[in-house]
Amino acid sequence: MHRHFEEELTRLKERILKMGALVESQIAASIKALVERDTALAKQTIQNDHLVNAMDVEIDEECIRLLALYQPAARDLRFITTAMKITTDLERMSDLSEDICERSIELAEEPLLKPYIDIPRMAEAAQKMVREALDAFVNKDAALARKVCAADQFIDDLTHQIFRELLSYMAEDPTTITRAVRISFIAKYIERIGDHATNIAEMVVYLVEGKIIRHTKI
Repeated sequence: MHRHFEEELTRLKERILKMGALVESQIAASIKALVERDTALAKQTIQNDHLVNAMDVEIDEECIRLLALYQPAARDLRFITTAMKITTDLERMSDLSEDICERSIELAEEPLLKPYIDIPRMAEAAQKMVREALDAFVNKDAALARKVCAADQFIDDLTHQIFRELLSYMAEDPTTITRAVRISFIAKYIERIGDHATNIAEMVVYLVEGKIIRHTKI
């Protein structure tokens, strides 16, 4: 029975990693659509969100089945409950990628305000946080999880920098306000993706050490 349970947990890990890879690709596609002003890619990425939603539901149902069937305790119980929370954060990241695509479609209909430099940097950092948070989960690596939490500051700093820059555009030329506001929304969406990756990392620390580090300094 125990060996079979371990095999089920391994399959659960694999499904979460698969979902994470899909979410990562959603983030990358949304930024590519923005930078290349590719409305077709943006629309396709929006449509692909239902795949992430379906995986979220399937993994939740699998976790509930495992809880009911095996009634795990201690670390195994923490693992399954953490898995359920992780998929919620991943699903929300995909929603945020969809939001980026919606703003990208709007921006593609207007003249380019400025070349996108910091937005792709933010997105790349956020994708790395997602990847490393999931690696930390699978490998039960609390040190890597704490590194992910610390990395969120880089994204926060870039967000503030982008906001300041966009404010100067709007102050100098009121015709840029609509575009600048949409770009500021995108920066905020990416910042929220980083926050969700941080949530996952904090849950990994709880999984490994049994410590709740939310709302505390890392």
